[in-house]
Parts: sequence; C-alpha cells; structure tokens
Amino acid sequence: MISSPNNISSRWPADQRLAVSLGLAAALVAAILGLVVAFLSKESWPLLRDIELTRFLTDDGWHPTEQSYGMMPMLTATLAASFGALLLAAPLGLASALFCRFYAPPALARSYRRMLGLLAGIPSVVFGFWGLTVLVPLIARWEPPGASLLAAVLILALMVLPTVALTSDTALGAVPANWLHGAAALGLSRRGMLFGVAIPAARRGIFAGILLAAARALGETMAVLMVAGNVVQSPSSLFDPVRTMTANIALEMAYATGDHRASLFVTGLLLTALVLLLVLGTLRNTGEHGHA
Repeated sequence: MISSPNNISSRWPADQRLAVSLGLAAALVAAILGLVVAFLSKESWPLLRDIELTRFLTDDGWHPTEQSYGMMPMLTATLAASFGALLLAAPLGLASALFCRFYAPPALARSYRRMLGLLAGIPSVVFGFWGLTVLVPLIARWEPPGASLLAAVLILALMVLPTVALTSDTALGAVPANWLHGAAALGLSRRGMLFGVAIPAARRGIFAGILLAAARALGETMAVLMVAGNVVQSPSSLFDPVRTMTANIALEMAYATGDHRASLFVTGLLLTALVLLLVLGTLRNTGEHGHA
C-alpha cells in the first residue's frame, strides 16, 4: 500500500491535499524557469533576428559597440575555469566522503560534515575577497599579474568542494550495508571493498553531485570577477588573465544599451542553456539510478 501513490491518495484526504500542494509548487518552479528563459529570449531577440548565431563564436573579439560579438574567448575561459575546478574538487570531495563514511570516528565525521556545510554557506563575495587579498598576491610572486585563470580555478574548486563531498557522502551512505558486509565476508580488504563495491554502487549519485557542482561553477560571478583579471582573451596558460561570461554580464550591464545590451542577454541565454544541459544530465542520471 505504501508504495502505491494511488492507494495512498484514495485512503488519506490529507495526502491528497499534500499531493496537490506539491504539484502546484512543482508547477510554479517550472513556470518560473519558463518565464526566465522567455525573458532572456525576448531581450535577446532584437539582436538574434539580425545576425547569424555563428557570429557569436567566430567574430574577432568582443566589441559590441562596433558590431563585433565574439564570445569564444569568454566561453573558453568559463569552461576552462569550471573544468579545472572540477578536476581538483571531484577527487578531493570523493576522498573526503570516503574518509567520513568509512575511516573517521563518528564524532569526527559529524564535525567534518558540519564544517563542509559551513563552507558551502559562505557567500561567494567572501571567497572572492580572500582570493583577491591572499591568493592573487601569492600567485603574483610566482607569475605576475596574479589575477588569472589559475586563481579562478582555485577559488571555484574551494567553492564547489562541499557540494561534491556532501553529495558523495550521501550517495555512499545509501549503499546497502549487507553489500559491504558481504564483501568483507568474502575477504576483500577495505580498499577492495571501497573501490570494488561502494564506489561502483554509488557512482550515479557521485556523478550527479559532480554535475551539480559543475552547474554552480558555470554560474559563479562575483568571486571569479574579483580574481580572474577580466581580460577578454582565450587563455594560453593558467597564468593568463581571463574574463568569464558571468563576469562580463556583471561588468557591462550597467551601461549597455541597444544591441550591446541584447548581446549580454544572449550571453545569459547561452549560460542558461549550458546549466540546463547539466541539470538534465543530473536528472537523467538520477532517474536511471532510481530504476536500477
């Protein structure tokens, strides 16, 4: 009876009301998302109807007042910063989750999870301020100017690490205990149990957490704006100053007009499309996990 929504709703009026309320809330969220996409499309349309989409990737440089809309350098910087952050945060987050779940004493594990939760709640501007005053000068001693793609990668990695660690910990905690007990009974070492049973069983939840972290990294604005250098160029090394798409919107929206303003909404539409692709990947991954 419990596993059947129809049976529950037929027996309990309170559950029927709850189902209606949750359905309305879900519809409201979907409507808000639709309105956001519609608003971005409407504001972008004056420019999209006049120029080819390929120009946003092929134009030589970003000079909207001169009808040059090359977003490729900023798209490259955005993807490089996000991908670099995930390369650092994913293994560290998974290692943290394994430590909390299988190695740390319960009291230490609880304290560590609380610390990760606190780290996840720190405002992005605080990360940016720390990066600007501490991290950027350290990098500048090694390779000037300091404000660079590397600084953006390190700040983003620190910001998304709690997401990867906490979601991985939850996924590992959902692995049936009898699977682990069976592996131990078969004589597997702890390492063999973790890499042969626990991680494969939790892989979909771990991957979903990494995708969510990627979505946050793509959408981060303030911290990256403060440490990346904000030069519109395709990075040739980690020490080059770069400008991400989110930082570009924040920097130019205050004075943009006409086609320049519309081009910034095109940037927002592209960012939204990238994040939606990641979210759809997460939902598909979670759905397949649920059917497994």
